[in-house]
Amino acid sequence: MWIADRWKDYEVLDTSAGEKLERWGSYILVRPDPQVIWDTPRKAPEWKKKNAHYHRSSKGGGQWEFFDLPQQWEISYGSLRFYLKPFHFKHTGLFPEQAVNWDWAREQISQAGRRIKVLNLFAYTGGATLACAGAGASVAHVDASKGMVTWAKENAAASGLADAPIRYLVDDCVKFVEREIRRGNCYDAVIMDPPSYGRGPKGEVWKIEEKIFPLIRLCVKLLSENPLFFLINSYTTGLQPAVLSYMMNWELTRRFGGHVEADEIGLPVRNGLVLPCGASGRWQPEER
Repeated sequence: MWIADRWKDYEVLDTSAGEKLERWGSYILVRPDPQVIWDTPRKAPEWKKKNAHYHRSSKGGGQWEFFDLPQQWEISYGSLRFYLKPFHFKHTGLFPEQAVNWDWAREQISQAGRRIKVLNLFAYTGGATLACAGAGASVAHVDASKGMVTWAKENAAASGLADAPIRYLVDDCVKFVEREIRRGNCYDAVIMDPPSYGRGPKGEVWKIEEKIFPLIRLCVKLLSENPLFFLINSYTTGLQPAVLSYMMNWELTRRFGGHVEADEIGLPVRNGLVLPCGASGRWQPEER
């Protein structure tokens, strides 16, 4: 498992009965987590010091209960800074487990010895975008939500990357890739973190089981002659590491050589547990 264990401003303090207790900077949140199927004693004192609690509804969705939480606050990861705020369906605007992929991508770019052009699809609030830009890459940041793209720009400014070579695009990811192919554009690296289900800016329906493999195939057409990496993350139960590995080997390794690694990603818990948080697949060429 790849573990995001370099955080200072974020920590999973405890887990029990479908919920996780987290520290986000100075604030304590309780949020549901489907992986936490155990019901163990809640010994951490922070359970009684929570600033907000997201309660899931038996009818779907849920709502926040606030005790003492600002509308917005900041945390940092190394040189990167992120604005956080509680919004629909338990989210805060950041998936901290992705830091393990940010670090990996940043390392590939830093060691490349050349200028790298990255395509980040379903780019959300910009964690991977900022990690890549901070390592010296130029990035095309694509997301269907105008609000998320605006949030990503704010995170970039907070991280001192307002003037970094980042193109922010509010667009349907599949249609954007198709247009880039027609334009003859190419990228040295592709990152994608597709949702299980979603809609584009014009109501386009996205179902990951139907769309992910065709999208990988399209994105391969955008890769340069000397690609650096291809990274896919998934929170969908059916897309286990072996599934990601097979799809990426079929489309990438057969054409470019190199190799694929795929594994679960996770977050360390203060009691020594590692909480699983999805799966990632990484393709990279053989060392030259």
